[in-house]
Amino acid sequence: MYSFAQRPDTCVVDEPLYGHFLRVTGAPHPGREEVMASVDCDGDKVMKNLLTHSISNTDLLFMKQMAHHLVGVNRSFLSGTENIFLIRDPEYMLPSLTRNLPSAQLSDTGLKVQWDLFEELMSRGQTPAVIESNQLLLEPERVLCKLCEHLGIEFFDEMLTWDAGPRSEDGIWAKYWYQNVHQSTGFTSNSPKGRFPKHLSDLLAECRPWYDKLCQHAISADNGG
Repeated sequence: MYSFAQRPDTCVVDEPLYGHFLRVTGAPHPGREEVMASVDCDGDKVMKNLLTHSISNTDLLFMKQMAHHLVGVNRSFLSGTENIFLIRDPEYMLPSLTRNLPSAQLSDTGLKVQWDLFEELMSRGQTPAVIESNQLLLEPERVLCKLCEHLGIEFFDEMLTWDAGPRSEDGIWAKYWYQNVHQSTGFTSNSPKGRFPKHLSDLLAECRPWYDKLCQHAISADNGG
């Protein structure tokens, strides 16, 4: 989201379905009541308003969504959008996720939902882009250039860097989830993997097949993929 926010032709929206997700699932996320009070929690209404009303003078609307936030939402709008899947190696993702969600399950990772959505979109004749975070961090310019080519839009060098600190588009939940991104000014390589928490081993085993399936379709950082 921060990368696309640097484009002169793009408006970004941060997780517009988060309130809806919390309402319909009852998920005990940090700041739950505060989040729900700050946004419209009717998911179908939110998406209708976003997609039928001009919210800026820009050409492109970039919606950062969490796949599992689409629960109970009419997903037909996805036929009219370009869809990008961002995935992260669960050996990196799970220790980070469980700092805020200590009892996280597969459904909290969104990985199986992402694969189900990917297959659904493919069956509709789409070819969604898949971005694997390690590949993106390894060669951000190359991967973003390939992504922009896939989307049929121009790549801008400005997409590679941003100012440290929060953005005005951040949801009120940023204080719980965005500490690291607020310290960043661009794409930096992952730190070496530390010892993986033993108590997350079963969850890792659940996540791995769905991540691996999506990985097979990911844009590669090398010259050939």
